Amino acid sequence: MTIRTILPFGEELLRKKAKPAEGITPRIEKLLEDMAETLYATDGRAGLAAPQIGILRRVIVMDCGDGLIELVNPEILEMKGEQVGAEACLSFPGYAGIVKRANEITITTLNRQGETETIHAEGFLARCIQHEIDHLDGILFIDHVHGATLYHEENGDKISIHQVRKIAGPAPVNR
Repeated sequence: MTIRTILPFGEELLRKKAKPAEGITPRIEKLLEDMAETLYATDGRAGLAAPQIGILRRVIVMDCGDGLIELVNPEILEMKGEQVGAEACLSFPGYAGIVKRANEITITTLNRQGETETIHAEGFLARCIQHEIDHLDGILFIDHVHGATLYHEENGDKISIHQVRKIAGPAPVNR
């Protein structure tokens, strides 16, 4: 397994749409393993999408406190309710903003055996899945931030969302 470099905001690749994985191949298995290794080696982690390590494939790994979750070609089927809360990103370490997301979602994804699974998630897990799926479509959490400010999680420093968007580049046109 290899720890990969996480791309920072401003990298053009973070704004590109990822392509579907063509099943669970040895390359996808290796990617999942490297992504898990990278996730667990990173402070403040909950999830990691393949574009964040420079791979434009629809692959995600997450651990929201109950163990590793692997998502390959995830698709949101249903979204319900609303939650508003702080959200951060490994590609913009230390900063958070207030984001509104669905409180419940249902998705389909491929498991390690290449079988389609349906997953229902609520609360923090639903938030994480939505955040990571956005990465697969070139959408960053700053595209959802309410208000005009991100906050540094440790020292409280503020940065204008307009400054951040200049660094991160424009949101994709075809959402």
